Amino acid sequence: MIEQYVLGLQEVDETQVAVVGGKGAHLGVLSRIDGIRVPAGFCVTTDAFRRIMAEAPSIDDRLDQLSRLNPDDREAIRTLSAEIRRALEGVAIPGDLAAAITRALAQLGEQAAYAVRSSATAEDLPTASFAGQQDTYLNVVGPAAILQYVSRCWASLFTERAVTYRQRNGIDHRTVHMAVVVQQMVFPQAAGILFTADPVTSNRRVASIEAGFGLGEALVSGLVNADVYKVRDGEVVAKAVGAKQLAIHASPAGGTQKQAIDPEQQEQPALTDAQVVRLAQLGRRIEAHFGRPQDIEWCLVDDSFQIVQSRPITTLFPIPESSDRENHVYISVGHQQMMTDAMKPLGLSFWQMTTPAPIAEAGGRLFVDVTQRLASPTSRAGFLELVGRSDPLIADALQTVLDRDGFIRPLPDEGPPGPLVGGAPAAPIQTDPAIVTELIGRSEASIAASERDIRTKSGEALLDFIRADIQELRRILFDPQSHQVFMSAMEATWWLNEQLEAWLGEKNAADTLTQSVPHNVTSEMGLALLGVADVIRPYPDVVAFLQHIEDEGFLDELPKLAGGREARDAIEAWLDKYGMRCVGEIDITRPRWSERPSTLVPMILGNIKNFELGAGERRFEQGRQEAWKKEQELLERLRALPDGQRKAEETKRMIDRVRTFIGYREYPKYGMVSRYFVYKQALLEEAERLVQAHVLREKEDIFYLTFQELHDVVRTNRVDDQLIGRRKDAFRSYQALTPPRVLTSDGEAISGTYRRDDTPAGALIGLPVSAGTVEGRARVILDMARADLEPGDILVTAHTDPSWTPVFVAIAGLVTEVGGLMTHGAVIAREYGLPAVVGVVDATRLIRDGQRIRVHGTDGYVEILP
Repeated sequence: MIEQYVLGLQEVDETQVAVVGGKGAHLGVLSRIDGIRVPAGFCVTTDAFRRIMAEAPSIDDRLDQLSRLNPDDREAIRTLSAEIRRALEGVAIPGDLAAAITRALAQLGEQAAYAVRSSATAEDLPTASFAGQQDTYLNVVGPAAILQYVSRCWASLFTERAVTYRQRNGIDHRTVHMAVVVQQMVFPQAAGILFTADPVTSNRRVASIEAGFGLGEALVSGLVNADVYKVRDGEVVAKAVGAKQLAIHASPAGGTQKQAIDPEQQEQPALTDAQVVRLAQLGRRIEAHFGRPQDIEWCLVDDSFQIVQSRPITTLFPIPESSDRENHVYISVGHQQMMTDAMKPLGLSFWQMTTPAPIAEAGGRLFVDVTQRLASPTSRAGFLELVGRSDPLIADALQTVLDRDGFIRPLPDEGPPGPLVGGAPAAPIQTDPAIVTELIGRSEASIAASERDIRTKSGEALLDFIRADIQELRRILFDPQSHQVFMSAMEATWWLNEQLEAWLGEKNAADTLTQSVPHNVTSEMGLALLGVADVIRPYPDVVAFLQHIEDEGFLDELPKLAGGREARDAIEAWLDKYGMRCVGEIDITRPRWSERPSTLVPMILGNIKNFELGAGERRFEQGRQEAWKKEQELLERLRALPDGQRKAEETKRMIDRVRTFIGYREYPKYGMVSRYFVYKQALLEEAERLVQAHVLREKEDIFYLTFQELHDVVRTNRVDDQLIGRRKDAFRSYQALTPPRVLTSDGEAISGTYRRDDTPAGALIGLPVSAGTVEGRARVILDMARADLEPGDILVTAHTDPSWTPVFVAIAGLVTEVGGLMTHGAVIAREYGLPAVVGVVDATRLIRDGQRIRVHGTDGYVEILP
């Protein structure tokens, strides 16, 4: 193969990232778009870089050393990356390579000024932007200087920042190569950045332009406060002119220099409104060509815009696909389910098959389209009230959308729409514990039948069986009586809180009244793990062994130890009942506790250390007593009021209803997850058959297919490996995104705010979901497997689905970023009597691990203590 060391920008297109890097490929494409001006130039290709790498001394050994370093070992990375840079800059550029570069220069003008810019092959890809990680040199004059800076660009592949980024993101250093872009220098009056989607709100219809005087470097490096313009539909809709005290200009001797701006000019806009609108139009043309929003660097030269860079904006949350051109409003399913992590395609697919409401997908998350509910005056008020009770931030965000003229077109009233997540509106129901027992019995019998019948199925018959069985799952999940039970419990909870505050001034009284209720399968799970600790605690050999387990085979090793058989039996009995659960359990692809029992061991060891024998039973009984005492106290106070006997009797009926039914609130999800695990085990056996038949490379590849795609693979014994590869890349990019509570079809992420003025200055505001006040050490924990908690600690985390319950037995309070009044963390916090505040925006960032905090679970705020 003949090496090609230099390519003109006009010869380059997007297929040549491997040859000219991300920046070079984008500039090549830009230079061909009609009406877009790009400074003339050429690319020094990755062939040239490989040639230099081959000539650099001991480079392979150093790359091996580098790949073995921990990304957090900054000192070692700094030292080794500096050695690699020195080695590369020390290589003399071979004569034929130098001649190829100087020939290209001669065609453009040897003594002109140039910008010499690095362009890595892993840079500015659709799923990852590496902005600012390699180097750019401006106003370079003369062939000798240009060759010197080309060498520096090659070496900049190994800056400490670039190396650390690759280590953290699992990118092999040997797979990334460096090209160099050499372009004629432009000397602009103004320069800056254009985002074709608003980088703050993600709104795709609003372009955002930042502008300053001189070269764009002053703005990019944060030296000046830029002018900021917002453009929508060809009109400047917002403008903030910054005080621009400095500009960077080309220096006569080469390079650049800072220049002070005259005071009278500092607050002059760098662009006219007409120029701003024209620039936004150029941005839209570039965006249309690349097919996604762009982050564009521009220069203004003699009233003409030149484009010097365009890269995809990788931080925007994707928009759900819609079949029409109408405006839509979506709310996040993950915020209701306390699981906002990205889900894999098979997980998304199962959830969409399970729920009766049409569910949209974007960014690996699920969303419900609520446009019609908001458009209909009949349904709007009730819907906003229901959402507001659960998550005031979502309700506020929806109100923000409604307050905008014309975004949602009102619909004529056609009566109330169907339920949001299935089930009929709750009708009156008798407070009878037998109803709950019967519902649970029916669900257990149905799961057992599914488990029995699925064993005989394989191939297409298995997929057909699952599709049919999901109808049975839906029938049970959305059984009208099941819906009546937990809705009547929730309504009774709301009634108690409202009436007892009105009659007695008692805030959130239902929180204490719902401690230690029967039939709460999730809180029972946490207490049952205390029971497992009770079995293991008397056996020191088993405790010592569990502190050093290496893999998932540890259960088979236990019987060799004194007490090991009892320990194994206790863990396995717990897994038989709860092992289908795990962190992020609504995603069928997540590893279950039965599949990875080692994830339970830190919690078991924590329970052994922090609790004494019988703690689970004592805890349940203590909660029951506290609830009973609270009930007696409230009824006594009510009887002393005017019309007190009636108030007390009505309250007693509501307390009985809540205590009889609220525990069942957790059961439907447990039943669903139990059934999902039956499906998953059968599908993984089928996937193993596909691996043996050389259709799939690994079993877990099925997780990156939708259910229908998996059905097709099983039917045809053929799979699109490239599709699976693309899905894996997409999933990795989705993991880095934070899903919004509310999203519009314009891509705008609306977060909502708490409209309250009853909290102390500096307090972090949230939703009060479990009463009481507690002070303690904050433990900021994002991975449950790393939860090292001591009694009295307050757990601060992003969200808690049912899998976090075993951790709750060890804590004194709870703070989460996501959650509502009836989400799992809130229900279990009340049951365990833990003060809790949820929906505290950015809690894991604003509260530092180890800080002392005070959680006001009754009033809904958190104080960080000095």
